[in-house]
Amino acid sequence: MVDKCSCQTAPGSGAMKNYAEEINHLKKEKNAVVLAHYYTRPEVQEVADFIGDSLALSEKAASTDADMIVFAGVHFMGETAKVLSPEKKVLLPDPEAGCSLAESCPAGEFSKFKACYPDHVVISYVNTTVEVKALTDICCTSTNALKIVQSVPAERGIVFAPDRNLGDYIKRVTGRENMVLWDGACHVHEKFSVEKILELKKEHPGAKVLAHPECKAPVLLVSDFVGSTAAILKFTETDDSMEYIVVTESGILHEMRKANPNKTFIPAPPIDSTCGCNDCEYMKMVSLEKIYKCLLDESPEITIPEDIRQQAEGSIRTMLELSK
Repeated sequence: MVDKCSCQTAPGSGAMKNYAEEINHLKKEKNAVVLAHYYTRPEVQEVADFIGDSLALSEKAASTDADMIVFAGVHFMGETAKVLSPEKKVLLPDPEAGCSLAESCPAGEFSKFKACYPDHVVISYVNTTVEVKALTDICCTSTNALKIVQSVPAERGIVFAPDRNLGDYIKRVTGRENMVLWDGACHVHEKFSVEKILELKKEHPGAKVLAHPECKAPVLLVSDFVGSTAAILKFTETDDSMEYIVVTESGILHEMRKANPNKTFIPAPPIDSTCGCNDCEYMKMVSLEKIYKCLLDESPEITIPEDIRQQAEGSIRTMLELSK
């Protein structure tokens, strides 16, 4: 069962420390790297070779000489790593760790939706299944979505999937009325409440509000900074303020506090919160024990049909080229 408020969890028990030692031993023995997304548990981040956003982690792993990749994250992230590193064995500690955003856009339904707009350029967020990426012209991340959309000639229509909030944000910033949005969303970012954020702001009048563009428009409108997880983290490292209200998944607070020990970070709660943070239960499914067993057994492994992998890779490589 997932802790109700794992953002407050510190690297903990003796058992956890033993798992960490065993994980480090197996990494050396099997020439493996462990990738951890910012939203995973603090103790998971502590055993990782690389911490970051999903695409950046997949790119980093592809640049290493590792034979094996363990992706401490959710299923679509493991798929992306396999797309960019087909020669490496890619493992996912918990195959049940899904993503509400990726799952809100089934490939079969999206294929039918896409067919309604045959002249549109299809831009899909990296938070999608490999099958949806294979149906996509250009992938994007929350960091480069604006640049990718602006790379498409103004007269061309765009199908943007799957996050309606990110798509709406980009649409408002660019003024692109010819963007058609798939109706998907992240369950974590959908739940943030403007009212609760404003209440926190009253309690902490000097705090800046930092929000991810997957949040609803009213939340973004009351924010001081809107950006990807990595961009939010970078902002806190360069900004002069000492207090922040963080409107994204609470796992990022671990890295924020490590990088800025003298600053205060306040997690924004969801509407129905009984605690002070907003967790993704899928990200929190990854544990040290699961990483250890995954490395030991070299399972569960991510496999992708080669034709699908190549098509998905095309949409990612196009994005990387346009992002230079």
